Amino acid sequence: MTSTPPPRVLPDPALKPTDRLVGITLDERTFVRRRPEVEHERAVAIFDLLEDNRFAVVGLDGPYRLALSLEDNRLVFDVRDEADLPLTRFVLGMASFRSVVKDYFTVCESYYTAIRTLSPSQIEAIDMGRRGLHNEGATLLRERLAGHAVLDHDTSRRLFTLLCVLHVRA
Repeated sequence: MTSTPPPRVLPDPALKPTDRLVGITLDERTFVRRRPEVEHERAVAIFDLLEDNRFAVVGLDGPYRLALSLEDNRLVFDVRDEADLPLTRFVLGMASFRSVVKDYFTVCESYYTAIRTLSPSQIEAIDMGRRGLHNEGATLLRERLAGHAVLDHDTSRRLFTLLCVLHVRA
């Protein structure tokens, strides 16, 4: 039995090599204390974003630095140039994310519990649900950013992870 390799995904021709994030920070005032699992997810998402991302602000040249924060239940994208000079700022209301973030947190809690107590097949089933919700959140984020920014799916997934991290309150 032979397996076929996954299809090669070509970069979006509309995105230039400079259309990328070279720095990302989270507003650290938005949380009290995070669990080790959440802190690990944050660290991995930022590392992966800086290693490989496709992000372009409509009408502005990159590369970019991005600061994410929550203000009055809105997600703030503070976009700066490489020298950390302000370029633009856009804000997304969080109401449309509420359901998927809540469901994602619930499944993540189940997953963290499962990895300590359940069989590999049970863990895999929960993880498939977690990945599905993660993809749903990433797609929603890309849709909501339309008109402001263009990004690929993997970048959107990692930014959705950071959006969730910002929601953790204790």
